[in-house]
Amino acid sequence: MATRLISPSLPAELKAALDAKLQGIRRNEIASRAAKISQTYRNGDGSGVIRSEDDALAYALARMPATYAAVTASLTALSEAAPDFAPENMLDVGAGPGTASFASAAAFPTLRSFTLIDSNPALRTLALDLARGNSRLTDLTYPICDAHTAIRKADAADLVIASYVVGEVGEAEQSELAKLMWAKSAKALLIVEPGTPAGYARIISLRAQLIAAGAHVAAPCPHNDSCPLMAPDWCHFAQRLPRSRAHKQVKGAELPYEDEKFAFVSLTREAAARRRSRVLAQPVVNKAEVTAKLCTADGLVLARIPRRDKIGYAQARRWRWGDAVADNL
Repeated sequence: MATRLISPSLPAELKAALDAKLQGIRRNEIASRAAKISQTYRNGDGSGVIRSEDDALAYALARMPATYAAVTASLTALSEAAPDFAPENMLDVGAGPGTASFASAAAFPTLRSFTLIDSNPALRTLALDLARGNSRLTDLTYPICDAHTAIRKADAADLVIASYVVGEVGEAEQSELAKLMWAKSAKALLIVEPGTPAGYARIISLRAQLIAAGAHVAAPCPHNDSCPLMAPDWCHFAQRLPRSRAHKQVKGAELPYEDEKFAFVSLTREAAARRRSRVLAQPVVNKAEVTAKLCTADGLVLARIPRRDKIGYAQARRWRWGDAVADNL
């Protein structure tokens, strides 16, 4: 089965639903709300500041495009490692406005049912509004209760996703949350966090815990061993996404694009069909060679592909940060 490439841009139905919600609302008011919410998140206070419908909409307009892009990139990596993975149902933990569910629906046409979990009523209301009439999310349930309770009550799902939510719970709760999510993961679990040293540290901690519980890493790592990176380096990736006019207005930005940095790990019940080396930084290309930092099954490698290797050099010139690449270097 060929890998399904997913656009990092919000799908047309979702864009239209967001635009419809914007009708009659002053953009500068939404921008002010978005700035306040972003500052609260940076301070580590989570989604508690999102209390009203306008708050939820401001958050979605400011952050949904970037988190959607990060989740789609992570799902693409999972699909590359497990090309036969065809989930029929999913559990979206810390769903917020439903970003991971929308991304998963675009990634996997086999998905039929979606269960979303979040304790924030304003975000739940927005998610249900955005999904209403969406051709892919017709079988959607969204109970309103705390994550631990909802996960315990939920049925197991082929795909479980926790997107930008682990960092919102205390350190003592993160291990228990991971344990609960893995118990509900019939086939695969994807965890996505901000691409910061702290986000990476959370990913690495949960990765080790779940490997010990029997999980197999599908992506981004080509192995189940300890991460070979040493501080101050950390594993993270970047996804570029175009900014719509509304997105630029809400964020007070001028550039037509945004680069979302994220860290992730996808874990599966069965060993992935093909785990390849991962490009950990943008390769350096010159006339003599391509130099790339790779995470391989044998650890970190600084690969140098000389120009005289015409085929290898041509392939390496096309490598991008985050790509999975062949091991015959």
